[in-house]
Amino acid sequence: MERELQSPPKKNSFWPMLMLFTVTLAIVALLGVSGYVFYLMAKLPRIDRLTDYKPPIVSQVFGDDGTLVGEFYLERRIVVPVSKMPRKLIQAFVSAEDSNFYSHKGIDYLGIVRAAFKNLMSMSKKEGASTITQQVTKSMLLTPEKKFSRKIKEAILAKRMEERLSKDEILYLYLNQIYLGSGAYGVQAAAETYFGKNVDQLNLAEMSMLAGLPKAPNAYSPIKHLDKARERQGYVLDRMTAEGYITPAEADHARKTPIVLQPMKKVNNDQSAYFLEHLRIQLEQKYGEDQLYKGGLKIYTTMNAGMQRAAYDSLRKGLKEVDKRQGFRGPTRYLNEAEVDAFCSKVEDGIDSATLKTGETYSGVVVGFHPEKGEALVRVGERTGILSLKKMAWAGRVAMTNSYGKPEKGNKGLTLGSVIEVSVVSPEIDKKGAQFALDQTPEVQAALVSIDPRTGGVKAMVGGYDFRKSQFNRAMQARRNAGSAFKPIIYAAALDKGFTPATIIDDAPVEYPDGAGGIWKPQNYDHEFRGPVTMREALTYSINIVSVKIMEQIGAQYAADYAKKLGFTSPIPANLALALGAASISPFELTSAYAVFADKGMLTTPYFITKVTDNDGTILQETPPPVPVPVISPETAYVITNLMQSVVSSGTGHRAAIGRPVAGKTGTTNGAKDAWFVGYIPQLVTGVWVGYDQERSLGSAGTGGQAAAPIWGDFMQKAIMSLPAEDFEAPENVSFVLINPRTGTLAKEGTPGAVMECFIKGTEPTSYDNDKPAPPE
Repeated sequence: MERELQSPPKKNSFWPMLMLFTVTLAIVALLGVSGYVFYLMAKLPRIDRLTDYKPPIVSQVFGDDGTLVGEFYLERRIVVPVSKMPRKLIQAFVSAEDSNFYSHKGIDYLGIVRAAFKNLMSMSKKEGASTITQQVTKSMLLTPEKKFSRKIKEAILAKRMEERLSKDEILYLYLNQIYLGSGAYGVQAAAETYFGKNVDQLNLAEMSMLAGLPKAPNAYSPIKHLDKARERQGYVLDRMTAEGYITPAEADHARKTPIVLQPMKKVNNDQSAYFLEHLRIQLEQKYGEDQLYKGGLKIYTTMNAGMQRAAYDSLRKGLKEVDKRQGFRGPTRYLNEAEVDAFCSKVEDGIDSATLKTGETYSGVVVGFHPEKGEALVRVGERTGILSLKKMAWAGRVAMTNSYGKPEKGNKGLTLGSVIEVSVVSPEIDKKGAQFALDQTPEVQAALVSIDPRTGGVKAMVGGYDFRKSQFNRAMQARRNAGSAFKPIIYAAALDKGFTPATIIDDAPVEYPDGAGGIWKPQNYDHEFRGPVTMREALTYSINIVSVKIMEQIGAQYAADYAKKLGFTSPIPANLALALGAASISPFELTSAYAVFADKGMLTTPYFITKVTDNDGTILQETPPPVPVPVISPETAYVITNLMQSVVSSGTGHRAAIGRPVAGKTGTTNGAKDAWFVGYIPQLVTGVWVGYDQERSLGSAGTGGQAAAPIWGDFMQKAIMSLPAEDFEAPENVSFVLINPRTGTLAKEGTPGAVMECFIKGTEPTSYDNDKPAPPE
C-alpha cells in the first residue's frame, strides 16, 4: 500500500512579526521624538542672553534732601551680587528648593523619581521636581504656557545653562529674579519688604522664612499668615539640618528667635502719586517707557518729602470735614446674608498688614447690633469691631434695623448687610475688638500746590483725594474760576496805576450793560454796602463792588495784560467780570503768580526735576535753577503783600493764621462752586482749591475761608516746622505814615482810629482832614 505524502508543519510567524513591528515603531518614535527635540532645540533662546543679565530695575525718585520719595517699576527688584548674600541664605533656598543643586547638571533625576513616588503614594501632586536651574530657565527664557513641549525646552535649556554658567552665576540669577510676595522680586527687595533690612543683615530665622516663600508667596506671607510662615520656616530649617548646613542647635535657636515684621519705610506712592505722575509724563516722553520702568534711573526732584506728606494728609483731612458737612449719604450697598463672606474675603485680600492700621479707612459690613448700647457690630475682612453712636455723631440720627435688606426709599439708616466705610480708632486684638468710626469717601475734590518762590522748586503737589480712583491732576489740569483769589492781581495792577492802600472807593450799588442788552449789577457776598472804604479794607473783606470799580478805572485790557506778566498761560478775558475772578485758571498758575509777590516782584518759572542719571550714574539731564526775571517792582510786590496780610490777620482768611507773618487771599465763586485760598510766607507759597468736578455748590460753609483756608493752615503748620520765622522785608522805597482810614488822608498822633499805612514813596497822602487830635490824657 502506497504511503500518503505529508507536508512539514508550518512555523508560527506571529511573534517575530510583532517584534519586528515593535522595533520598527520604536525606531520611528525615537526618530520622531529626536526630530521633535532637534526642532525644539533649533528654536530655543540662546543662553548667552543670561551672561549679560539686566533684569528690570526700579527707577528711584529722590526729594530735595536725597530722601527716596517714589519709584517707577514693573517689578520691584534691587539686584545684589551673590558675594553680598549670606552663605546661609543661599543654603536655605537650596535646601528648600533644590537640595541636589550642587551635584546635578540641570536636571535632578533622583528628585524626579522621589517626587513621582510621593505623588503616586498620595494620589495628588504633593511635590515638584524642578531644579533651581529649571526655574531660572522657566522665568527668564520661556513663556508661562503649560505644555509638554515647554517641559522639554526647560530640560534642554537647564542642561545648556549648567554647561555655560557656574553655580554661583545661576544662583545670582535665581535669587535676584524670584518673586517672594508682597510685590518683592529678589531677596534684597524681600528683606526690605518684610524685615526692613538689607539682605546681608538677616539672621537665620529671617533667612529661613524667606526661603520658604517661593512655593506659595501669598499663602506663606509672614505679614498676613505668620503661623503658616512659621510652619514653612520649620520645614526649611529641618531641610538645612538634614543637608548638614546647620546644626540642630542652630535650627532650634532660629525657631525660637522672634520674627519682627518691620518693613523698611516704604515709599508711599499714594501720597506722592500726582507729583510722580506729572514726572512720569515728562520722563516717559523723554526717555521712553522701557528705560523709565526697567532702566534703574535715578531722578532727583524739588519735592520735599515732609511737605508732600503734610500736603496729602491735610488735603484728605480737610476734604473729609467739608464732605461730612454735606451729611451722610448712607451705605454704599446692601448685601444679603449669603453675600457677606465673599465680600469680606475680597476685602481681606486687599489688607496688606497683620492688623488694621489706626486712622486708615476700610470697607466694612454691618453684621449685628447691640441696641441696648447703641452699637453696631462691623466686620472688616476677617476682623470684627464696634461702631458706637458716638463715633457716627456727625451723620446725625442713624436708624438701625436688625434685619437684612434695603430700607425704604430715603432712609439712610443701617441694616444687617449694610456696606459702610469705617476708620480705625483702635485696632483689633486676635481679629476682635477693633473700635471704628463711621467714615465716607468724599465726593468733593481739592488740589494743593506749594512752591519755593525764591527758586521756583515745587515742594509739594496733590491733585485730588485719591489717585487710584481719579488720575485727573486738578492742581495742573483743572481750569476753574478763581473768584476773589484773583483780586490781588487786579489790586497790584491798580497800585502800578497810582492807587494806594489809602485810596477811597465808594462801596455803593452800580450797574453796567452786560453786552447782551441787559444790565449787570455786581453784588457783594453779604449783599451789604459799606459806603466809602479804603482799598485795604476792600481787599481785607473782599468787597466785590470796589474791585469792579477799580477795574473800571484801570481798564480791563490793562489788567488782563498785567496778569499775563505774572506767568498766566490760560486765556485771561479782558472784561469787568475779571475783577471778580471770571478767568478759568489752574491752581498751579494762580499759586505761581502769587510767588511773584512773595519773591519781591521776580518771576521764577516753577520746575520739578533737578537731575536724572542712569543706573551707572551717568548724568542724562541736569536742570539749573531758573533765572528770576523782574516783572513788577519790589515796592508793588511788598505793598500788595502787606495788604494781603490784613486778609489773614483780620479778614476773610483768618483761618489761615499760623502764628507768623502770612499774606494771602480767599476766593469763592458764584454759588460757592469753587473755594480758594492762596497764601505765602517769605519762603513758601501755597495754593488750595476745593470743589466738585461736576460743578455744584459746596453748601453754606463752602467759602474759601471755610473750605480751603483750613486745609492751607493745617498744611502750612506742618510745612513751616523746618523753616525759620521770617517777616516780609520792606524795600527802602516804601514808607509808613499815619492816616485816617475813613478819609484816606494823613492823620496826626492821637487821632481816633488812625492807623499806620504803607506807601510807595511819593504816593503818600499830602493833606490832613478836619479830624481833631484826641485831647491829652
